[in-house]
Amino acid sequence: MVNNLFSIFDPSTSNLFSLNWLMLFLPVMMFPLVFWVSPSLFIISFKILLKKFLKEMMNNLKSTKAKNILMLNSVFILILFSNLIGLLPYVFTSSSHLVFTMVLSFPVWISLILFGIFNKFNKMMCHLVPLGSPIFLSVFMVVIETISNLIRPITLSIRLTANMISGHLLIHLLSSMALLSNSMMILTIPIMITLMVLETAVAVIQSFVFVTLISLYINEI
Repeated sequence: MVNNLFSIFDPSTSNLFSLNWLMLFLPVMMFPLVFWVSPSLFIISFKILLKKFLKEMMNNLKSTKAKNILMLNSVFILILFSNLIGLLPYVFTSSSHLVFTMVLSFPVWISLILFGIFNKFNKMMCHLVPLGSPIFLSVFMVVIETISNLIRPITLSIRLTANMISGHLLIHLLSSMALLSNSMMILTIPIMITLMVLETAVAVIQSFVFVTLISLYINEI
């Protein structure tokens, strides 16, 4: 039962190569701008979303950190489309795997740590003891802040993965229950439609939360 339940998150299609990971290239096919005589509703909506996102990121980032906006924009688009495409039937959800999320979070975290150590070492050390902390608690604060910094990429990855897995599992369970009888199908279909709407909102929100947290980490360096 458990194996069947989690089989929807299995990325392996063969012993040699996992074709499911090719899903990451599918968003490229959704931007045929040169073939449109006039912008489609999808392109117009996407541009509005990007403008809102860029405005929010510019408010979050310091003026000296605005050069990172292109990287944050790219990460946001990648996670957003991975989340949304994963809601389609029989489509592999790449953002539900720690391999995918950690590849995004660890390089950013490591680059920020290395940049801070080599360029702003004193500032990084000052962050380990928050302003106003009692002297006798300074040692404990250093330990706590160090652990907090070390687990940042892990919590960043697990947050996105857990949110995507939970919704997909619930929809999968309800779809399995709908196959038991006609009456059960009538009861579960409205719930599944509601869950799909909520999952669409979660897909957008989680991609925005992921990038917002990265922007806050960038501001600290």
